[in-house]
Amino acid sequence: MTPFIRLHPQDDVLIARSQLVGGATAENIVIKGLIPPGHKVATRNIAAGEPVRRYNQIIGFASRPIAAGEHVHTHNLGVGPDGGHFERDYAFGADVKPQAPRREATFMGIKRADGRVATRNYIGILSSVNCSATAARAIADCFSRQNHPEALAAYPNIDGVVALTHGTGCGMDTEGFGMQILERTLAGYATHANFWGVLVVGLGCEANQINAWLAHSSLREGDTLKVFNIQDTGGTRKTVEKGIALIKEMLPRANAVKREPCSAAHITIGLQCGGSDGYSGISANPALGAAVDLLVAHGGTAILSETPEIYGAEHLLTRRAAKREVGEKLLERIKWWEHYTEVNEGEMNNNPSPGNKAGGLTTILEKSLGAVAKGGTTNLEAVYEYAEPVKDHGFVYMDTPGYDPVSATGQVAGGANMICFTTGRGSAYGCAPSPSLKLATNTALWQRQEEDMDINCGEIIDGKASIQEMGQRIFELVLATASGTPTKSEQHGYGQNEFVPWQVGAVM
Repeated sequence: MTPFIRLHPQDDVLIARSQLVGGATAENIVIKGLIPPGHKVATRNIAAGEPVRRYNQIIGFASRPIAAGEHVHTHNLGVGPDGGHFERDYAFGADVKPQAPRREATFMGIKRADGRVATRNYIGILSSVNCSATAARAIADCFSRQNHPEALAAYPNIDGVVALTHGTGCGMDTEGFGMQILERTLAGYATHANFWGVLVVGLGCEANQINAWLAHSSLREGDTLKVFNIQDTGGTRKTVEKGIALIKEMLPRANAVKREPCSAAHITIGLQCGGSDGYSGISANPALGAAVDLLVAHGGTAILSETPEIYGAEHLLTRRAAKREVGEKLLERIKWWEHYTEVNEGEMNNNPSPGNKAGGLTTILEKSLGAVAKGGTTNLEAVYEYAEPVKDHGFVYMDTPGYDPVSATGQVAGGANMICFTTGRGSAYGCAPSPSLKLATNTALWQRQEEDMDINCGEIIDGKASIQEMGQRIFELVLATASGTPTKSEQHGYGQNEFVPWQVGAVM
């Protein structure tokens, strides 16, 4: 193997497979200084202001002259004086493909009475407001397998009792956009297939009134949905006691499920990347994209998100839009984000993070081009707003922030019953009630943090596996996980603290 990677014949940079030292050569170019693994080296002399290409796409503009063999990074590459607003060819639908022949993989799922299929079988406790979070957690703690292993010993078919609490629910406009998002998110979790039943605990005087939420969400109490307030119940102790009693009533019925063969069409994956590095767009992301193509061929669904992290690569998605209005809706969300960051005195290129930059990513344009690879190559069927129910099958998009807990929370609220999460720097993350698979982009990370990683896509960088081979392995791991095999994050107990609804608007 060469010590560098060329991604496209027209690229202006090579990617270091391992550390390159000054005096070494790459494609007959003499390296100037140290180039860390995953970082870029110039293949030609680049004048100040010239575009720089990777993936044969513009990742930025030289902020000063760059000599062939020189390290290309934040000191000499930026998004340009226009902030990345250079002209792109959106070519709506230009790359739309005929539908692939339908395939029929199966997994061992849990069929619900309404026809939906679950990958896990939890009981959930949601808080309507931050003020009821302590009570909700206290109820769940009584069923913790770590602290009270006897509580669920007689219920082997229940994956756990989890409290999903948050820091909002009051101090907000009761009719505003932020409240609409919160209500939509809570409704998505309250009705999620991976929950057999849900308790919703409120305080009583909060802006997010439970009765209003039920009405707005077309929900009502029943055997699998119970709601109550601390103020009505008579205090924290009585609230916790009531919650424990209600869950004990649910346990025998929740345990009366069995796994049976189900079509892979019932799998909906939320696609995430966090702690990305210079290898993310070369190994784990395109490998996950290959797995997404397989899932879509089997009738399943994959949700790409993180709008600030597709910024600069949206033209690759509009070309795949099944209908022009799908591509136009995506561009509307991009424009909304440009306005949103501007009024909050920020900019879209405040990303990548310091860890991303240490791993070799320089601009949001470069990061985004690698990030969209998670979505594979099939047609973009629909664009959804945050936490909207995902009803289309195939590859779809949901508008979310780039912050992983907030983004994945929206995807799960929309119906994702699994998360696939690529990382190059190392990320510790879970997402109850949906299992989360972690995909390492490089072997060094896998060796360092194997206890948190589920699969090593670094084998692509090492020349031991192709993208398609790794995609097949990811797809098979998805089927096994959907069938009940626990992920690393589930083994460590991740998932409750990562419930973070998107908080938009003024806190009053």
